[in-house]
Amino acid sequence: MADHGRHSPQEVAAAVGRGMYERDYCAHAHGIELLEIAPGYARMSMTVRKDMVNGHHTCHGGMTFTLADTAFAYACNANNEATVAASCHISYPAPGRLGDTLTAECREVHRKGRNGVYDCIVTNQDGATVGIFRGMSATVKGAVVALPE
Repeated sequence: MADHGRHSPQEVAAAVGRGMYERDYCAHAHGIELLEIAPGYARMSMTVRKDMVNGHHTCHGGMTFTLADTAFAYACNANNEATVAASCHISYPAPGRLGDTLTAECREVHRKGRNGVYDCIVTNQDGATVGIFRGMSATVKGAVVALPE
């Protein structure tokens, strides 16, 4: 884990969340909001719009995946070490629907060396699970944001 000097792990996570969100054009385009970030954790939400609904009149699985993958990105970068997805998998136990507010909650399950495992559960406003996502991460070189001295 990186040495962040006088910054607490939560201060670092908050700075990463602000920095990533500012330049996360995909999240902005899909109305994804960062609700909470902490070391190894992120919670994000999105309202299912008409342009996110497929031919079955349910939320396109790719949209649910995008929300989960975005929460995964924030959770695995929260310690300010640049980290990317190595692989991801999602299951859809129930559909999202037009107007639903989906929330993705992602937690670090395991991290050692450059590799991490993260689980993300996507629920609707009623608490029904609409996505179960697991992501494997790989840490690369560099920091996500510059921290103030």
